Amino acid sequence: MIVELGHFLLACALAAALLQSTLPVVGAFRNEARLMAVGTTGALASFTLIGLSYLALTWAYVTSDFSVINVWENSHSLMPMVYKISGVWGNHEGSMMLWLLILAFFSALVAGFGGNLPKSLKANALAVQGWITVAFLLFILLTSNPFLRTFGIAELTPPPAEGRDLNPVLQDFGLAIHPPLLYLGYVGFSVCFSFAVAALIEGRIDAAWARWVRPWTLLAWTFLTAGIAMGSYWAYYELGWGGWWFWDPVENASFMPWLAGTALLHSALVMEKRDALKIWTVLLAIMTFSLSLLGTFLVRSGVLTSVHAFASDPSRGVFILVILSIFIGGAFALFALRSASLAPGGLFQPVSREGALVLNNVILVVATGAILTGTLYPLLLESLTGEKISVGAPFFNIAFSWLMAPLFVVLPFGPLLAWKRGDLKAASRRLGLAFALSLCLGVAVWVARGDGPMLAALGLIAGFWLVSGALVDLWQRAGFAKAGFANGLRRLIGLPRSAIGTMLAHLGLGVSVLGVVLTTVWSTEHILEMKPGDTTENGAYTVRFDDERAGRGPNYTEDAAHFSVLRDGVVVAETNSAKRIYTARQMPTTEAGIISFGASQLYISIGDKNPEGEHVVRIWWKPWILFIWGGAVVMMIGGFVSLSDRRLRVGAPSKRAQTIAAPGALEAAE
Repeated sequence: MIVELGHFLLACALAAALLQSTLPVVGAFRNEARLMAVGTTGALASFTLIGLSYLALTWAYVTSDFSVINVWENSHSLMPMVYKISGVWGNHEGSMMLWLLILAFFSALVAGFGGNLPKSLKANALAVQGWITVAFLLFILLTSNPFLRTFGIAELTPPPAEGRDLNPVLQDFGLAIHPPLLYLGYVGFSVCFSFAVAALIEGRIDAAWARWVRPWTLLAWTFLTAGIAMGSYWAYYELGWGGWWFWDPVENASFMPWLAGTALLHSALVMEKRDALKIWTVLLAIMTFSLSLLGTFLVRSGVLTSVHAFASDPSRGVFILVILSIFIGGAFALFALRSASLAPGGLFQPVSREGALVLNNVILVVATGAILTGTLYPLLLESLTGEKISVGAPFFNIAFSWLMAPLFVVLPFGPLLAWKRGDLKAASRRLGLAFALSLCLGVAVWVARGDGPMLAALGLIAGFWLVSGALVDLWQRAGFAKAGFANGLRRLIGLPRSAIGTMLAHLGLGVSVLGVVLTTVWSTEHILEMKPGDTTENGAYTVRFDDERAGRGPNYTEDAAHFSVLRDGVVVAETNSAKRIYTARQMPTTEAGIISFGASQLYISIGDKNPEGEHVVRIWWKPWILFIWGGAVVMMIGGFVSLSDRRLRVGAPSKRAQTIAAPGALEAAE
């Protein structure tokens, strides 16, 4: 009964979303407040109905109701409860329910916290959110319904007593964290898209619009940063391959919106502060969510093979392609119609903070285009000629690294340049010590590590340059040099949180760059056959294979190997690596043994056993690898610190909102 209720509530949500997507637009056109208010009511109603429907599906998983096809295919009665709950989104249908729930959640946030928005803009934005909600509700109800019962299916009558189990790779705590974070970023950009389309419908874009969009952009960007980092670490420790990024098409599908969202974040700042880059900012808002939709298509259409891909049903792919075409095509068509009537905004000198941010935007968009080309080119070539090729890591590493190099050089200069017209010489003098320190540290680490290419030294210098440049920015803002340490510390505490958040984001990027360079260049790998009692040397450590034992979990059996790590003959750490077989699916997984030594890690993974009783053992030494994810955590913290700034609260100050009466009023208010 609860399952049928969930299905019914999903259909009711479709009705509410249809009202949300139509009546507010009519109300905005007629300037009727009651019709515009339907957008708020519809968004809240849709979120409530979708949320209850999602809970009904979760209940089916928790109670192991295997009469529901989706539960039967993706759950098992012996699974731990945390995997039953997270398993709801560990499949195509359930993950689309989570996607839809988060979409409705963001619509409800706009409805609840958008009281200071102009009524017509809010109504149109909620209507666009409603259009997206309707499209994906139809997609779920028509092609991906998670509430279908097994009744009427010959091979499943009567309903099965046990489920097929969740994909073993997904039976990990990472599944409980990674998809929600990633979708909060992916779907969060829908708000920016909706505001852009709403502004184009009205034909009016101004600095206050950027002020309303920027918090939503920052919120989505922060969650997407966390989601990508968590996904990278999850793949690193769960798949047993010892790597942290593979340039997989689905990895690229999440990385491209992040790059475009980063550009949008900086462009919206220029628009808010200087009323410039209006057309470009709107275009970026459309592009960013368009890339999110493209990622959804790649993951669920079956056009590519990936460990991350969910579905391979062509009918679903066609449906998503139609959705993608309607929204992306419609948004760009509206942009083309309105662009001629949109004012480009204020002017500025090339050497200025605006100029640095524009260069930042150009590099990020070109990098996004390079990744998009490398991801889609094999698919396009195969569809046109039937020829199958692969574009692998070498292309992406070379293209992306060289495109990012000028960005790393310019980034520390941006915050030190004045708006409209900057002084490059003065900024260079302020960064002189930072450059000297970065050069010395980069060369010193390169020499100390030894056997590294010259490009590694440049990468280290770039990482230290980003870190020291961020610290110099904070030092200058606090005025330590002129005001003294005590007064500088007081000024530092009183700085706007958005300034501190920006510094943390830039610093975190530098930390990640250092981790990438150190790990990529100086990782070591040993592959050998070992049996209990064998030892091998790995750098300063000795790894000893102590013993192996069979074990059993709730829904799997395992063959675990115990290793001791010694230094100077003394055991300093112990770990286990295992090969597991999940009984329901008879699928193997590798559980790596990972030991952290500061920010470095020793990574041990066992393979199959040969007839002589020896295991293939892979041992990696990953120097400073935790810097990669630690930097991402610092960037994420910077995002949340910026969001806590009162100037970045969702919406604009109410007094300012009340002054909006006609086009141009906001420019005057600035």
